[in-house]
This record gives sequence, structure tokens and C-alpha cells, in this order.
Amino acid sequence: MADKIKLLIAALVVAGAFFAFYAMSEMALVFRVLGLLVAVGVAGFIASRATIGKEAVAYTRGAVVEVRKVVWPTRKETVQTTIMVMAMVVVVGIILWVFDWILAWGVQLLTGQGS
Repeated sequence: MADKIKLLIAALVVAGAFFAFYAMSEMALVFRVLGLLVAVGVAGFIASRATIGKEAVAYTRGAVVEVRKVVWPTRKETVQTTIMVMAMVVVVGIILWVFDWILAWGVQLLTGQGS
């Protein structure tokens, strides 16, 4: 029950922040955006104290750990892969153009239309 109350409070904080954002339209936009961001941060903190919030925080930390384990390609590998993709796009484009040309020729032959 306490978790539901925490999540409800967090939702009310966010809803109140959005209401205030639009209700105070005469205030400078930068202040309204900062207020909205602070309110969302407070709501996130409140929600992170619930069981589901703790699980979400643990999942996010695990995802960050996994991202650090990723071996990113070097510049040379990226350039080579990009060149290969571009070459394959050109080759497949030519193959599809030839296939389309053959089909158009066949349709003209069967229907007797065209030049």
C-alpha cells in the first residue's frame, strides 16, 4: 500500500508541474522548463523509493554496466562497413532496376502497349 501511495504522490507532483507549466504562461519559458525538470526529478526520486522504482533503478544500473562492456568499432572498421553498405545498396539497386526493366518488357510484349 505504501508503494502505491509513493507512486501516486510522484504522479501528482508531475501532474502539478505540468499544470503549473501551462498556468504560468506569463513567466519566462526558461524558468518554467527548469521548474518542470526539478519537479520531474523530485517525482523520480519519490518513485524510486517504491519497490518497482528500486527495480527500475537496479535495471538501469545493470544496463549502464553492460554498455560499458561494449567494444565499439574503430574508425577504420566503421568506414569499411559504411563503404560495404553503400556498395551493396548500389548493387541491389542495379539488380532491381534490371528486374523491373525485364518485367516492363514482358508486360509490353504481352499487352502490345508501349513504344
